[in-house]
Amino acid sequence: MNKVLAFIVICACVGVDYVLTYPEYSDPSKELPVIGLGEIKCKYSGLGSLSSTRSVRQVRSESCAVPPTECPSSKYRSYDGSCNNLDNPGWGMPDTPYGKLLRINYADGISKLPVSIDGDDLPNVREISTAAFPDKLVEDPKWNLNAQQWGQFVAHDMSLTASGVSADDKPAVCCSNGQFGPDATTNPICAPIKVPANDSFHAPYGTQCLNFVRTGSTRDRKCTPEDSAAIPVSVVTAYMDLSLVYGNTESEIQKLRSFQGGKMLTDFRGGQEWPPQEASPTKACAGAESDNEPCYMTGDSRMNQSPHLAILHILMLREHNRLAGELAEINPGWSDEKIFQEARRINIAQYQHLNYYEYLPIFLGYNNMLRNRLIYPDTEDYVNDYNSNVDASVSDEHATAAFRHFHTLIRGYLHLMKEDRKLAAYTRLSDWFDRPIMLEVSNFFDELTMGFTAQPQSASDQFWDSETINYLFRHNKAVGTDLRALDIQRGRDHGLGTYTEARAICGLPVPRTFDDMKEYISEENVEILAVLYKDVKDIDLVVGGSLENNVHGAEAGPTYLCLLTEQFYRTRVGDRYFYENGDSEIAFTPILFYLTIIRAKDVRIQLDSQDLLNIIKGLILKDVPVHTRGVLSNFRSQYRNPYHPEDGMVDEHTKEVFSRKINKSKSDVLEQKIDEENNIFLNDPNKISEDELEENSIEMNTTRANVESNKIDSALKT
Repeated sequence: MNKVLAFIVICACVGVDYVLTYPEYSDPSKELPVIGLGEIKCKYSGLGSLSSTRSVRQVRSESCAVPPTECPSSKYRSYDGSCNNLDNPGWGMPDTPYGKLLRINYADGISKLPVSIDGDDLPNVREISTAAFPDKLVEDPKWNLNAQQWGQFVAHDMSLTASGVSADDKPAVCCSNGQFGPDATTNPICAPIKVPANDSFHAPYGTQCLNFVRTGSTRDRKCTPEDSAAIPVSVVTAYMDLSLVYGNTESEIQKLRSFQGGKMLTDFRGGQEWPPQEASPTKACAGAESDNEPCYMTGDSRMNQSPHLAILHILMLREHNRLAGELAEINPGWSDEKIFQEARRINIAQYQHLNYYEYLPIFLGYNNMLRNRLIYPDTEDYVNDYNSNVDASVSDEHATAAFRHFHTLIRGYLHLMKEDRKLAAYTRLSDWFDRPIMLEVSNFFDELTMGFTAQPQSASDQFWDSETINYLFRHNKAVGTDLRALDIQRGRDHGLGTYTEARAICGLPVPRTFDDMKEYISEENVEILAVLYKDVKDIDLVVGGSLENNVHGAEAGPTYLCLLTEQFYRTRVGDRYFYENGDSEIAFTPILFYLTIIRAKDVRIQLDSQDLLNIIKGLILKDVPVHTRGVLSNFRSQYRNPYHPEDGMVDEHTKEVFSRKINKSKSDVLEQKIDEENNIFLNDPNKISEDELEENSIEMNTTRANVESNKIDSALKT
């Protein structure tokens, strides 16, 4: 099974005819899609049939990254991902092309956007968006908005498409203020989305187009010959390494460190710790109206996109500094560099544990992850599943299609809540795109944080929020762009293989007709697809995968579940520094390994600034009680040098302290579980049900919301 997962059956068919085989399967719902892989056969003119089994890395184009010629021995991962794999030191570095599981699907085999199998244009992406992904609120019955937001944080950590650059290095004007720009049809990096004249939303505004600039590729960066296929490039590390906190290069981290006590650089305002300020806020934050507004500088340029995303960045930054402070206190002889690297290492380990044992099971399914060896819940020792033959690089099908499906979870109106879960106010998401100032107004940081631990996310389905399909990045304008249309266009921009090809490679039944899809896509949606597309072989992966019925126990349909599982298997198995790896040169000592798991398992990230409880693990569930406080601060270590054997042996007294601390932690967790079972919070007669809260929030809170809005206006004026 490991070979099947690590070396996915694919064929490097670039610009050639291909033939899909249609294997017969019994009930695909009873088989994990990623296990039963189908077969794609490449047919070259005059050469007959050719079928091959290759790993993701073997079909990838030459990288634009420049790996080091030698890899120093280090227990700390590099900032740029280099030397993670000692045999292939360039794997996972920034400026590396996305991996390809499917054939490269360009009209000319090089870079032109794909067309229908009959040579005509594919359906307009805005029309697809409005027809198949309408604006409708369906709340998730179980998971809160932090589940959605944490997913975006993980996605940003692992990939960022390179910006397309004109040949003359001048910014291209493809579509501006809803009107076609001078470069729309002449600059090859422009692919503006045409808005239909009868568009029910945009027609009154006279919108002609939505801006779209093509991704930078290996071809336009001249990393590959001009006659080779353009492979889109990611400019961040592929590893799950918190690069969005620490940066992706040595030069980036130099700007983000304080070089004092192992801490990251921060500013203090209002008694709280904030990321440092960008040099030019109005340029770095498109929504900012003044250079006096906060616009944060972190390891990722997307941090300021939305309030909730900024909150997670800030919390992980504060967590690093909290860890550094404790390490400095415990080990006064350690240097700034030593403290920094150890704090970073622990921060990443906690983050990886949360991802694999708390976040991913929600979306990939616990049993699915267990069956495919993505998690080992019954193992308290090292797992040691690192495989140097596995490339952890991010596949295009994962980043551009499967993981983007979860954009459907976004809510357009964000709740601000008090600690008693009473709604204090609500705010419109599009008012704060690329404008994080509201986080430093009044008590909004705390209230937004509490809000996304209680407010349900939208359901994982075909329905989207108007704030993301009509008002995305509107900034100070009346209307914005359409995230779903952008997703579909980005898939075509990247030359993604089609929906039917993805099903074939996952070993799922491949539809020959539209009616064949009614077993896993609703009849209503199949009819919509039949109107939009001429042939099932034309269906975009971004579209078809998002319309499948979810697999039981997961938040995605079988095709996306296959692609997601395949990716996150490689993400852990191809990472030499993954926290469960027991390599003696880089692993945590056994006692710290256990403590790291304890920290990450039981209400982990400490929100020092506002003394709120953990938002990462327990509160992804909507109905978890909110009375537990300060778990990490009550788990402070009073021992010396437990982190590395070479820094000092652990004596009997230290072991005894460890034992007491671990038992105390287990006792605290047990008490919390007893409280939950007794429904202390849920039996509170003052608690409003979630349904009742949502139904009456506007009517009940208009006055309070107006008061809070006035506070914002007043704060902005001053």
